[in-house]
Amino acid sequence: MTVPGASLVFVVDDDASVRKSLTRLLKGAGWQVEAFASVRDFLARPPYEGPSCLVLDVRMPKVTGLDLQETLNAAGQRLSIVFLTGYGDVRESVKAMKGGAVDFLTKPVQAQVLLEAVRRAVARTLEEQKEKTRTADIRDRIKALTPREAEVFTLVVTGLLNKQIAAELGVVEKTVKVHRARVMEKMRAGSVAELVQLAAEGGVLAARP
Repeated sequence: MTVPGASLVFVVDDDASVRKSLTRLLKGAGWQVEAFASVRDFLARPPYEGPSCLVLDVRMPKVTGLDLQETLNAAGQRLSIVFLTGYGDVRESVKAMKGGAVDFLTKPVQAQVLLEAVRRAVARTLEEQKEKTRTADIRDRIKALTPREAEVFTLVVTGLLNKQIAAELGVVEKTVKVHRARVMEKMRAGSVAELVQLAAEGGVLAARP
């Protein structure tokens, strides 16, 4: 369950009254909130690494909400966005959702609808952070392999048997078994299937469906 008090919600809207009402609503639900009058003001803030989401107005002067979404995506900043708009523009909605938005809501939005969208957005951010941490851990395990262990690892996950790996590397099968056991230990894998999954998550081979 997402805990509001442990997360930060950014509100970006050029309408002061909207910023005030959204901030009051979100704080009343237990969220920490930072509000900005423009995309430029928001971008001047250092990136936040903790669980968060962005409640973002679509149409603003100079730099729009969709412009900000494109900027964040281009920079590799996976910030979950809930868009708000006073206009039901289908094209904008499609563009926003294709860009990875969590939701696209029309003003005036019902309080519970917005709060639920924010909960889902923060939950998605948390899940992405967990995946990022796991991927980094797996890659650290891979880096801990010796060059020969890395070779055996790559060949094992492609489906080769020990004797085939031995022939490929020009060593005896017993040597392959030793390296294979060390690979399983260092990668903390309990089976070949798990090792294959780790390889996919670590970028050693394409992920399988």
